[in-house]
This record gives sequence, structure tokens and C-alpha cells, in this order.
Amino acid sequence: VQLADSGGGLVQAGGSLRLSCVASGFTFDDYVIGWFRQAPGKEREGVSCISSSGGPTYYSNSVKGRFTMTSDKAKNAVYLEMNSLKPEDTAVYYCAVGVETTAQAMGSLRVPPLFWGQGTQVTVSS
Repeated sequence: VQLADSGGGLVQAGGSLRLSCVASGFTFDDYVIGWFRQAPGKEREGVSCISSSGGPTYYSNSVKGRFTMTSDKAKNAVYLEMNSLKPEDTAVYYCAVGVETTAQAMGSLRVPPLFWGQGTQVTVSS
């Protein structure tokens, strides 16, 4: 399984960024794909997750209303549209995939993902 995440960068507070993740090398019929982040000195946290079988998209409370996760199955890609960015959003963002789980369970890390991308740095300046 390969997850190529990209799109990070430096942006001012209030700005926007769009992260992309292209997945390859897996043929799971039912899976969850999502975004996680880890800031310096902090634990990794779930940001947003979506299940291939449908159902509600998971968003952490800290990003609800500002971030939107979408998918393009034809391209095996998912995106994270991040608006109204805040300095506390600064972190390395990772794309990840899990199986036999739900968007809520994986997003809350009750069932950690099995596969991870290499990460992309997002820095929000004040």
C-alpha cells in the first residue's frame, strides 16, 4: 500500500490549503481513509476520515466547519480542504488507511490505521 500525500506549505492565519492523497497498491473492498496530524511535542490526532462504504465523515471538533474532506474514487484520491487556518493547525499531516473499522473509530484512534503516508508539513503563521 502506498499513500502519496502532498499539498502542505506555509500560509498566513485565515488562509487556505488543500492537501491531496493518492492511494495505490491495495484492493480492499471496504476501508477507511483519512487525515491525521502531529504537532511538535504533541500526540498524533485524527482530523478527518471517510469510509468507502459510506456513512458520515468524521471530523475532529477542532476542525469542524473549517475543514472538508472529499474523495475521488476514479483517481483513488482524497483531499482535505482547509479553510480559516489557525496557527494551532500547524503540524505534519498524514494520510492513512485502515480496514475493518469505521470513520469514527479510526478518526478517534480507537482503531489506529494500518498504513500511513510520508506526511506533509503545514505551517500557519500568525
